[in-house]
Amino acid sequence: MTSTEYVAGLFDLTGHVGIITGGSRGLGFGQVKVLTDAGATVYNLDLIPHSDEQMIREGHLIDIRCDVTDYDAVEKVVKGIVEKERQLDFLINNAGITFKCRAEEFPLDRLDKIIQINLKTPYMLARICYPYLKQSEYIGGVITISSMAAYMGFTGVLPYDMTKSGVLGLTRGLAEEWKNDNILVNSVAPGWFITKLNEEMFEKNPDRKAAALAKPMLPHFGDPVEIGYMMLFLLSGASTYLTGQDFPVDGGAIPHGF
Repeated sequence: MTSTEYVAGLFDLTGHVGIITGGSRGLGFGQVKVLTDAGATVYNLDLIPHSDEQMIREGHLIDIRCDVTDYDAVEKVVKGIVEKERQLDFLINNAGITFKCRAEEFPLDRLDKIIQINLKTPYMLARICYPYLKQSEYIGGVITISSMAAYMGFTGVLPYDMTKSGVLGLTRGLAEEWKNDNILVNSVAPGWFITKLNEEMFEKNPDRKAAALAKPMLPHFGDPVEIGYMMLFLLSGASTYLTGQDFPVDGGAIPHGF
C-alpha cells in the first residue's frame, strides 16, 4: 500500500451514514460538502431545503424538512433513517441561533429559544440517536458546534455565550457517560468564517469587518469547508483516541486573546 492509498483510506467515509442539523447554508453547508465528498451519506435536518442539487442527485445528501426542536418528530425521522439505512454512524449538532441585546434587557422568549436550540436540542438529538450510534460498525460520533464565545464571551449576546459554554459541558459529560458505548463525543469551536449572513452584515458595517479581521492571528476569514475538514478528521479513523474535547478552528483567535 502506498502512502497516498493509506491516507485516502484513513479519511474515506464511504459506507458511513450520519445526520447534520442546519446543513443547508453557512458552516453547515461546508460540512455537508466535505463529508459527502468523502463518501458519507448525510441526512440534513433543516427547515430550509438544500441548494446543492448535484449532491442530492448523487445520493449522498438527503434533505428532510424538520423542526429540530420538535423532538417527537425528530425521533420518528431518526427511526425512519435507521430503518432505511440499517445503521447510523454520526450526529453533527450544527444548528444554532443568537440575538443581539444587552443582558439586562434581553427578551425572555428569545432567551428560552436560544437555550432550546443551542443547548437542549443537541442533548435531545444525541439522546435520540444514542441507541443507534452505539451499534455503529465503525465508532459512533457526536459532534456539536461550540464557539470561541465559550472561552471569551461577547458583549450583547450573553445567552449565546452561556449556551456555547454549556456545549463544552455537554461534550465532556456525554463523553464520560458513553465512554464504554462505542461513541466518541467532541465539539468544534469556529471563529470568523465567510458565510452569506456574515457577508451581508459586513456590507452594512465595514468597520465591523475590519475589527473582526484584526482579532485572530491569521489576517483572513475561514472558509466553511475548513470546519468540514475538522469534522472529517473527527469522524475518520485518524481520531479514534479523541473524546470529550473541544477543537477550535478560529485562525488563532482564542490564543491571540480575542
